Amino acid sequence: MPRPAFEVADIVRSLGASLRAGLSRDQHRAVSAIEACRTAVLGGHVSACEDCAHIDVAYNSCRNRSCPKCQAAAAYDWLEARRRDLLPVAYYHVVFTLPAAIADIAFTNKAAVYDALFKATAETLLTIGADPKHLGAKLGATLVLHTWGSAMTHHPHIHGIVPGGGLSPDGSRWIDCRKRFFLPVRVLSRLFRRLMCERLEALHAEGELRFFGRNERLAEGAAFAAMISQERRRDWVVYAKQPFAGPEQVLSYLARYTHRIAISNSRITAFDGQRVTFKVKDYRKAGADRYGSMTLSAAEFMRRFLSHVLPNGFHRIRHVGFLANTQRAKLVARARELLADRMAPSQPAPETAESIAEAAPVPTPCPCCGGKMILSQIIERASWLRPRRTSTPALTIDSS
Repeated sequence: MPRPAFEVADIVRSLGASLRAGLSRDQHRAVSAIEACRTAVLGGHVSACEDCAHIDVAYNSCRNRSCPKCQAAAAYDWLEARRRDLLPVAYYHVVFTLPAAIADIAFTNKAAVYDALFKATAETLLTIGADPKHLGAKLGATLVLHTWGSAMTHHPHIHGIVPGGGLSPDGSRWIDCRKRFFLPVRVLSRLFRRLMCERLEALHAEGELRFFGRNERLAEGAAFAAMISQERRRDWVVYAKQPFAGPEQVLSYLARYTHRIAISNSRITAFDGQRVTFKVKDYRKAGADRYGSMTLSAAEFMRRFLSHVLPNGFHRIRHVGFLANTQRAKLVARARELLADRMAPSQPAPETAESIAEAAPVPTPCPCCGGKMILSQIIERASWLRPRRTSTPALTIDSS
């Protein structure tokens, strides 16, 4: 794939040391990784053609989850693992969004409020799903946190991909939701609002929230209670989309959403060293009118980009219900048993040496003559970098 004309890394390098002033540790780590990604700093390897003099140099990637260059491979590996969990049922897309006042609090309390958002979303789906008035079954869901809008403004929301049904309480039946209807959005919205407000009140009572600037007054219990009371009277946005056409469409959608970051390099259309122009989409408009562009100073562009770096160790993809990691294998297998009559015939490939060899990656041929490219040299990482943790000795190749 050709290199995009402009990259976030170009903007990082242009700002230099001025960009790093005032960054958090996680943001500093992301900036350093993006700047070094696929450069000689991280090392790499040299491949040479056996038949001609052509040489390819490939540098290592940083693997930072905020890096625009490093998401495709991670998304592919993750999707291959998820393919095993797909069931022959309709899948629904549900979005839970924080209102502006709560999102404002989340901006300076990312770990605490985002975690509360995940838990309130999961509890909402599982509680309404288990209610006999609506479904009466144990749901499963994959939840993905996004914290940005198209213009990289702070807009925290969770995308949920949910099978259209669940296991009966005793595990003896699969219960389908009504055709082309998941769960009542108004009911989901009201419970989500209550659960999120209760979690915020608990965080405030425990002293887990910090307030700055215009929100500093919310540190006082009375002011915070008044704000929460006001938010309880608002309608919170929960959106349910029509079901996907089939399992492959689910995977295609997940591929776009699970490992997406605030902006991809392909959306950057211009950078002159001072100002950055990038593509945006206004979801409030329809048709061609929703597509446009925005220009920001390089400093403001990076401020917005880095505001979406998640705290170290925070999981932005979570599985709940019968898809939870602790019980997924057992319960998905049970669901497949109950849905056996809907499953497409499977034709497992025999585990032979030939089939394993066929599944192995095919080496890229020489772009000049089509000959075989072989590894000729390892480029070591910069000596000032901390060594990567590894359980195997580093590979060394004698290139003499």
